[in-house]
Amino acid sequence: MLILKKEVILPDAGLTGFETPLSEEERAIQHTMHRFAKDVLRPLGTELDKMTAEQVAAPGSPYYSLWPEFAKLGFEPAAMASLPPETALRIESMISEELGWGDSGLAVSIGAGSMAVEIASSLGNKELLELSMGRIGCWIGTKPDFGSDFQIFDMQRDWPAGVPGNTGNLWGQVGKDEIVINGQSSAWVSNGAVAQVAVAYMSADYGDGRLDKQGRPYGVAAIVPLDLPGVTRGKPLEKIGQRALPQGEIYFDNVRIPKRFAFALKDDYDGSFASAWSNAGTHMAHIFTGVARAAFEHALQYCHERRQGGRLLIDHQLTRYRLGDMLRRIEMARATARRVQAFAALSPRTHPYVTASGKVTVTEEAMKVVHEAFQLFGGVGTTREYPIEKLFRDTRSALIEDGENYTLTMRLGLLAQQLYAEGWANP
Repeated sequence: MLILKKEVILPDAGLTGFETPLSEEERAIQHTMHRFAKDVLRPLGTELDKMTAEQVAAPGSPYYSLWPEFAKLGFEPAAMASLPPETALRIESMISEELGWGDSGLAVSIGAGSMAVEIASSLGNKELLELSMGRIGCWIGTKPDFGSDFQIFDMQRDWPAGVPGNTGNLWGQVGKDEIVINGQSSAWVSNGAVAQVAVAYMSADYGDGRLDKQGRPYGVAAIVPLDLPGVTRGKPLEKIGQRALPQGEIYFDNVRIPKRFAFALKDDYDGSFASAWSNAGTHMAHIFTGVARAAFEHALQYCHERRQGGRLLIDHQLTRYRLGDMLRRIEMARATARRVQAFAALSPRTHPYVTASGKVTVTEEAMKVVHEAFQLFGGVGTTREYPIEKLFRDTRSALIEDGENYTLTMRLGLLAQQLYAEGWANP
């Protein structure tokens, strides 16, 4: 319906751009998270960025102050579950975006660290919830020789004929009452260097081998305490960006857990893994919308301070175009992130390739925004005097993190092939 207004006024622009009106509750939560991101995450992330990976993970590191500070906010999964679905989704999106605005590495750490509690809460499993509550968590998905192969669900179209599937480097022998775990995770496990409990997705042997008739690995997913005998760690990973996020290998040598710690066995594994991966992808999309916004805001401020060609940068038409293009991309990234989140949470038939494509779109757009902001800063942007070089490094990592973007896009094409075979877009 067309609504005719009598004057042109500046739009209602909040922290997250051009929103439809927020409720008082939504606005209060958003501002609480923004203060946390500004007062806790940004200074902590900047401090940790200058430390070695071993210093970040070491006992007594400033990193550990993150968890009691985050706990004070009181954002529990049960509180979100009590809200109407659309409201909960918008609040979750704003929370993750503010975390990303503060520091992407710490935002990812919070997401991975909370995953065991979220899964236990969604299952209503009191034992697993008590096992996870108050502990730093991690998510084990990829293995050293099992990177993008974890994304394969269709062996016929997505794997060479006659070649056995990749079982990965970590597996569980599933018995009647217990699971025995052997092998190792990859070095890219977020919080792997510091976690106290793991959400572990791995291949499995139920007594009939580790591959089904199609050659695809069986799987098991379990919550695993990491203080058990046989658990050891590799060195924390040194990396180009997201240095506040302590990543590293975890090794398992005949680690025994009760079978009841498993939350997805043979028949439920694929669906569980797809759901967990989709959730991680939505979190990544919101985080890097926040990173893009942070870069834009830094650039907007700098353009109001820096003079070039006899005038402020902001008074040059080309600068306005560049800032306008950055803002347009941020709005597109936010819309994409929220759309795939809503699809993953509300659609009765979801698929992780859809969510992953949203992560690709957002991180690619975020990289363009951060790069343009970097260019506007000129030479000083390459120094640590300004935060833009850190944002550049952090965002570059995201193009590979949670699935390499080219591979994820290829798998969206595979999904189109699968849907076409079922009659979609085939008049």
